[in-house]
Amino acid sequence: VEYLGFDDQGAGYTASAEMFGLAATTVLMTFIAHRLNWRKVVLISVLVMFFANLASAFVSNLDTFIALRFIAGLGAGSLVSLSFAAIGLTSKPDRNFGLMITWVLVYGALVLWVMPLAYELTGMTAVLLFFALFPLSALPLIQYMPASGEDQLQSGEAGTSLAPQFKIMALAAMLAYFTAQGVVWAYLFLIGTAGSLSEQAVANGLMLSQFAGIGGALLAAVLADRFGRSIPLAAGILGGAACLYFIIGEFSFPVYATTVIVYNFLWNVTHPYLMAAMASFDARGRVVVYAVAMQMVGLAIGPGIAATVISGGTYVNVNILGAVLFTLSFVLVLPPVMAQLKLSR
Repeated sequence: VEYLGFDDQGAGYTASAEMFGLAATTVLMTFIAHRLNWRKVVLISVLVMFFANLASAFVSNLDTFIALRFIAGLGAGSLVSLSFAAIGLTSKPDRNFGLMITWVLVYGALVLWVMPLAYELTGMTAVLLFFALFPLSALPLIQYMPASGEDQLQSGEAGTSLAPQFKIMALAAMLAYFTAQGVVWAYLFLIGTAGSLSEQAVANGLMLSQFAGIGGALLAAVLADRFGRSIPLAAGILGGAACLYFIIGEFSFPVYATTVIVYNFLWNVTHPYLMAAMASFDARGRVVVYAVAMQMVGLAIGPGIAATVISGGTYVNVNILGAVLFTLSFVLVLPPVMAQLKLSR
C-alpha cells in the first residue's frame, strides 16, 4: 500500500480482485479441465501470470492495477488447480501433497521475511518483476505434466472409482473444512487481542505457528499412507476443533502461542491427507479439481459467515462455528475414506 501510493481501501480491492480471479478459474476448471490439454493450460497460465505481473510493475493507476491483479489471479487459479490434480495422479499422493505444501509454506515464509528489505532496497517495481519472472521457472517442467487426467488412469487404490454419493460427501467435507479455516483464520489475530494479549504478542504467536505448519506438512510427507488416512484425518480435523476451546475468553501468551502452533501444525498435517483422499476417489483426477474449487470457495466465504456470528465484541461464536464446521467435515469425509479403503483391498 505504502510503496504503491494506494490507500487501505485500494489495497483491499486489489487483494479481493486477485483472490476472485484465482477462485474463478479454480471453479471454471471443474467444468472444463477434463476437456483440455493440461500442458497447454499450464503454459498459458504461466505466461498470463508473467505478463500481468510485468505490466503491474509499470502502472500507477489503481483501477488498472486492480484489473491486472485480477488477470494474474486467473492465471494462478488454473495453475493451482491442475498442479493439485497432477499430484493426485502420482503413485504416492500423500507424500507428494505433503512435500508440495511444505515447499509452498517455506516459500511463503521466505517471501514474508525478505519482502520488507526488498521493498526498502529495490522498491515495489523490482518485487513485481521478481513475481513476473518466478513463474517462468515452471516452463522447463511442463513437459513432465500429464496431458490430461483421462490419459493417466491410476491402478490400485484409485483405479476403482468411488460411488457418486461418496464423492459428493467428500466434496462437501472439503467445503466445510475450508470454510472452517476461513472462519477461524480471519479472526485468529482478533481472538488473541480480545483475549488480553498485545498485538505484538499475537503476531509472535502466529509467526511461530507458521514454522509449525511447515513441520506438519513435512510430517505428512514422511508418514505418507503408513497409518492410512482415517487416523491422521481424525487427529488433524478433530484436534484442530479441540484447539479452539483453549482460546475462549482471556488467556496467557503461552496458552495462545501453544494453541495456534498446534492448530497450524494439525491443519498442515490434515491438508495433504485430505487432498490425497480426494485423489483416491477418482482415477482421472477430476475430484481433486473439484476439491480445489471447494477449498477456494470455503476460504472465501468463511470470513463473511464468521462476521455474522460475532456478538458484543467477543469471538466465542467464531470458535464454536469453526469447531462445528470442523466436526461436520470429519463426519462427511470419514464414510468416503472408509468406503475407498474397502474398494482398494
